[in-house]
Amino acid sequence: MTKLRAGVIGVGYLGRFHAQKYAALENVELVGVADASLERAAEIAAEVGTRTFDNYRDLLPEVDLVSIVVPTKDHFVVGKTCLEAGCHILLEKPITQTVAEADELIALARRQGKVFQVGHLERFNPAVMALQGVLNNPQFIESQRLAPFKPRGTDVNVVLDLMIHDIDIILSMMPHGIKLVNSIGVPVLSDEVDIANARLQFENGCVANVTASRVTKDPVRKIRIFQADAYISIDYQERKISIYRKKSGESLIPGLPNIAVEVKSFEQGDPLLDEIKAFVDAVKNGSEPVVSGEDGKRALEVAMQINQKLWHEGMT
Repeated sequence: MTKLRAGVIGVGYLGRFHAQKYAALENVELVGVADASLERAAEIAAEVGTRTFDNYRDLLPEVDLVSIVVPTKDHFVVGKTCLEAGCHILLEKPITQTVAEADELIALARRQGKVFQVGHLERFNPAVMALQGVLNNPQFIESQRLAPFKPRGTDVNVVLDLMIHDIDIILSMMPHGIKLVNSIGVPVLSDEVDIANARLQFENGCVANVTASRVTKDPVRKIRIFQADAYISIDYQERKISIYRKKSGESLIPGLPNIAVEVKSFEQGDPLLDEIKAFVDAVKNGSEPVVSGEDGKRALEVAMQINQKLWHEGMT
């Protein structure tokens, strides 16, 4: 079996894990890693048993696919260079700094015939994947993603750092466009907005209330979905989905509706490994990635709308 040749560009906190996952796959050869810090690149290369590249451009002729795990400001340039070199790319979220940059990368990947996957990791949470076949025209969605402060990621505000995960999940549920966006946010521990709330109204009338914080003591990652036939609750951290449905017959408690409850819990798993396996499979089979460049662009478009409202309403 011919192995696909992989590389990782950017081996900071998250990039290191990308390198570890590729190194663990039997059908992939991790050719090398590159980083702005040669010392860091050498450290991770030694850890996973691969080569160090001083310049990521020197890595590209030797690989079929790459993970790009660099600061957001570099996503476009690095992504474009990799695609032009003929590499399939897994680009961490957010896709780019601007929608125009995202459009250019999507068009370039299409012309080159290359897989372009965006790293929205929460799509690979088993509790989220269990939604398939359960959703039926949601009417109200409430999402919370609260986390303690960490210096990494503060090159962007909390909308592009954390909330964009939930934006992507919500957009993947809704076939309808967004009609109205309102939001408010506050900087607390950094120069960027650290806690934000957005209200998204869809064309079918559904409303999503989305909160993200990176200045909260205890982490919370939950989403609740209300629709005509069910109330669905997902705890991302606990990897648990609870589905509540009204059923016929009398309740055991007089005066209350009869409710059937279905709860599914999932093992810890490894969503990043699943994400990279899905990317490798898409490259191998020539299939569409689970999270396409178009998906990443849509999430960015909504995040940018939220940020515009933050500036004009929440930050004035």
